[in-house]
Formats: sequence, structure tokens, C-alpha cells
Amino acid sequence: MRTILTISVAAMGLAAGAAHAQMVIEPGSDDRINWQSLEDFKASHGGMEGQEITILGPWLGPDQELFTSILPYFQEATGITVNYSGSDSFEQQIVIDSEAGSPPDIAIYPQPGLAADLARKGHLKPLSEETASWLAANYAAGESWVKFSTYAGPDGAENLYVFPYKADVKSLVWYVPENLEDAGYEVPETYEDLKAVTEQIAADGETPWCIGLGSGGATGWPATDWVEDLMLRTNSPEDYDAWTTNALPFNDPKVVAAIEEFGWFAKNPDFVAGGVGSVSSTDFRDSPKGLFESPPSCYFHRQASFIPSFFPDGVEIGLDADFFYFPAKADGALGQPVLGGGTLFGVHSDNPAAMAFIEFLQVPAAHEIWMTQSGFLTPHTGVNTEAYGTETNRKMGDILLNATTFRFDGSDLMPAAIGAGAFWTGMVDFVGGAEAQAVADQIQSTWDTLK
Repeated sequence: MRTILTISVAAMGLAAGAAHAQMVIEPGSDDRINWQSLEDFKASHGGMEGQEITILGPWLGPDQELFTSILPYFQEATGITVNYSGSDSFEQQIVIDSEAGSPPDIAIYPQPGLAADLARKGHLKPLSEETASWLAANYAAGESWVKFSTYAGPDGAENLYVFPYKADVKSLVWYVPENLEDAGYEVPETYEDLKAVTEQIAADGETPWCIGLGSGGATGWPATDWVEDLMLRTNSPEDYDAWTTNALPFNDPKVVAAIEEFGWFAKNPDFVAGGVGSVSSTDFRDSPKGLFESPPSCYFHRQASFIPSFFPDGVEIGLDADFFYFPAKADGALGQPVLGGGTLFGVHSDNPAAMAFIEFLQVPAAHEIWMTQSGFLTPHTGVNTEAYGTETNRKMGDILLNATTFRFDGSDLMPAAIGAGAFWTGMVDFVGGAEAQAVADQIQSTWDTLK
């Protein structure tokens, strides 16, 4: 608990100005937020009144409202006006604007690939070595975040080009606590435990998993997330990185083994609700519904943090449904890897106010203010996790903070013809009966045509 004096000083420093009326939380009114960190930021970034920056990003609607809720605090601390524009065609717009020589000061990238491409073409400004050092020291699994924020510039030299802010977690398994309790099963703590309880549930005549790969023209993508999580649990982070660039061929035995490991779950008729034939035909949005049937059609469902949006009405997370970390192997050799995503802030101009905003994103309060609302997770080790607005977000945040390795969704890092094409269809073929080696060979053959 911070002292009343500290809170009062911070509040006095932040309470004035036009931006104050737009603040979602009265400065000093919530002890979960490190108001002093904002006061310290103001002390080092004051005197920039009258300057402006433009930010272009993919956030619209509620996401835009949540992001812009932190902007008044930056404006109050610096005097800099921020003009944010959201676009549902961000990926195309930022390329057009950059090539035309009229980019925003800052762009918000939903994945590293596009940012890396624009950095290589000279459209992004390198961030400082101090920023890279700060990330490594202050983000859980910090070197992971530095790695996928570092790209080759137009001269081939590698620099940190983007700042990661706001993360997502995919390494989750959902379940109904009452179902496990009634049947006498425990939440598995290791990957070996996960496989053992899967076998035990099947031996008891029940079905352990609901898996659905259906998604219209994108059918198959949920299986790619499975394979990515399993790659991180059976291979080193370096192997994972090499796989996403094809330095490790898609048909390498390590990759084939990860695909077969997915098959251990998805291709056993005793392990999946509806049998193997239902895996590809079941829409991923409908797949978790088996958890809530009586008796349950399944006990586990692996999916990212967004899936509760498709749970039945009235389901309360933490009571009617819960989740656990998709566990790592017991020997700890590969640590606690987490698969997920995040947003990356890149600077496109020489406007010093833009770099000031990147430094603002390092301030604990810039995370905590959004944390108190919704839709925000952070690997920042300096934040107060009690600031999370829900117990669900706090638990997901803890998964991020306990990660020893964090990696972006691999299919998002691959060329679209692979990550959003051959990989999807290959997983459907695999579940449909094809051998893992044959599927991997076909995906590699497609990748070879791109070179």
C-alpha cells in the first residue's frame, strides 16, 4: 500500500488540465495504480506542450476506447496531443502510407511480420539500446520480447524496432471445475500429468477432449495452435524460431514429431467428443459447448483467452468454467513456454514526441490503468497485478509473468501461403487420416515454391 502522502503528491501533479476531464480514473483515487510512476515520468518529460503525434492502429470500437483511455494521462504529463486513428484495413493502410512518405508518427502492429518488412525497407526508426535493455530487464521472459521486436534494417544491421505493449495468451486449457471434482480428477501440473489424466478419463469410459477445427475458409487454424504449443514443449525456442522461418524445414523430424503429438490427442477416437471424424467438421466456436452438457461430452478444451465469448450465456469464469496453463514437461528442461500474441508499437517519424510516447509505455501506470478495465494483459514485472479488473485476467497475467519463454503464434510469422494456407489444410488432412510425414512434406513443398 502506498502512503497517502505519495498519492496526494501524484494527484496534485496530474489533476490539472483539459485532459483530466477525460481520465477514466481520478489520479490518486485507486491505490492499485502506481501514480508516482506517472509523476516521475512527468518530471522527466515535461515542457513538451503544443507538440502532437499521430498514431495509426487496428483498434476500433471498444478496443479503441480502452486504448484511448490511457492517452489523457500521457497528455497531462507531457502536454503532447495524441491523435489516434483506427483502421479495419490497418495492414494495407500502413504500407500505403509508408510507401507514399506520409506515415503516422507511430503505428500499432498486431504481429511482427509486417513490422519486420517495413523495418527492412527503411520505414521504421530504430529504438534505443536502452529500450532493448529495459525490455530484457523488465518484461518476464524479456529476451523473448526483445527477440521478436528486433529486425534487420535496410543496411542489414539488426536493431530493436518496435515496443511490445498488451499481450494475449494462447497456452490455456479450459474446463468446468464441478465436472473434474465430481469425477475425482485433478488439474494436471505437468505435460505428463495431462496425458495421464487424458488416458484415465478414457479408461473410465468418458471423453477427455473437445476439439473443433471448423472455421469456414480458415478451417484448420485451431490445430496450428496445438502444434505450436507442442513445438514449444518438445523443442528449444531456437528450434521454434527456425521453424517459423523455414531454417528448420517443415518436414524435419522435430516438426513431424510435434504434429504426431497433436495426433495423440486428436486422432484417438476415445479421446475426442464425437470421434475423430467430428474434429474437422465441428466449428471451433461450438467445440467448447460439450464442457457444459450434462453429463459432460468432454472435460478439457484447449483454446486461447477469447474462447469464453462462445460459452453458453450466463457462464461465470472462475465459477462455472476455469482454465489452467497448458503444462510443460516435468523435467523443466524447456522451462515454462507460453504461446501468444501481442501488439507492437513502431515509430515512423523523427518526431521526438513519438519517442516520448514509447517511453510512456514503460511506465507501470500506463499498464495498470488499462488493467483495471478489460482486455489487457502485460508481461511487465513492475506492475501491480492486483490492478487487474477480474480474477481471470490476473490469472492469465500470472501465466505471462511466470513464462520463461514467450513466442508469437508461429503461423502468423510464416508466409501467408503457409501460415494461413498450407498449414491449415495440412492439419485437416492429418486429422482426416494422412500421415504426419506426408503432411509435413507437402507443406514444405509449398514453402519451397515461395523461395
